[in-house]
Formats: sequence, C-alpha cells, structure tokens
Amino acid sequence: MDHTQDLELFPGRRVTQMLFKEVKNATELRQSAVDGQISGALINPTMLVDPLQVLVAANKAVHLQTIGKMKTRSLYSEIIFNLSPTNNISEAFKRFGISDGDESVMVVVVHKKDEVQLLSDITARVDGRQVPVEDVSSLSDPAKIKKLYKIAPQEEKCGNLLDAVVCRMATKDVM
Repeated sequence: MDHTQDLELFPGRRVTQMLFKEVKNATELRQSAVDGQISGALINPTMLVDPLQVLVAANKAVHLQTIGKMKTRSLYSEIIFNLSPTNNISEAFKRFGISDGDESVMVVVVHKKDEVQLLSDITARVDGRQVPVEDVSSLSDPAKIKKLYKIAPQEEKCGNLLDAVVCRMATKDVM
C-alpha cells in the first residue's frame, strides 16, 4: 500500500507516500508534526491529483535542501510549500496541510533505503485505514484544485489536470 520511489538525482534517498482514510486523530497528528515528533509531511489529499504531484514536490524539496536554498525550516514543510502554486508559505499550509477535522491524510517521508522502522512508527500513529496511494484521485476535489491553480477549461483540452498542476508547481519560482 505504501508507494516508495528512489530519487534518481539523489542516490540512496527515497520518497514513500502512505494514504489513510477514516482518520480519527487528525488533531493529534497535526500537533505531533508541529512539535517535530513526526518525521514526515502530512498532506490533505483533497488537493492532490496524483502521487506524481507529491513526488515532484518532494524531489524539489530535497534538491533545495541539498543546495541550501529552502524557503521553509524543514524538508517536510518544504514539500508542502512546493505543492502550492504561490510563494505564500502560510497559504500553502492552509491549502495543503492537514486540519483538525480532516478524515484523510497523505503521509510523505523522505528516507534512506534502510530506514524502514521510521515508516512503521508513523503508520502506528495514524488512527485510520491505510488505502493504496493510487486511490488519492478518489479523494480529490477537482473544482477546488482548478480554482487554486487557475486552470482554464481550454488548458484541459491539450493536456490533463495533472499536467497543468505540475506545470504550475514547477514554474512558480519563475512567474
């Protein structure tokens, strides 16, 4: 159910995504993340189109960490920030971070190949049902996503929603 991928540009580093539904302890999880007790990004999956979107954000965060150019304080907050189409950090956390009443959460962990215990520790903290990461689109809110990323109807004629979202994420620093 976990979705783990090696980062080709960063040998030895991996990104693992875990999706949970029917989460009952979102408040506790969010507070644990704020306090630094959870080594992972806790993302609201309603704003995600596909796991690729998260992988792009994580890859960019690891790159920025490596070159010392992160705009936030931690790798995990940088992943959440990189999902956003704007450069407003607090807005990124409002839109993509989890809230106290959320019933689903995407957990993203960047780790070395041998750090398996870290993943099971996080999984044990979530009071919810783990589902395949590929099911994230069933939790998405396409109308909210299109509005946030300002995706015009004609844009979807030449590509799909994922293409438009990843394009906005990639070019936000340039625009």
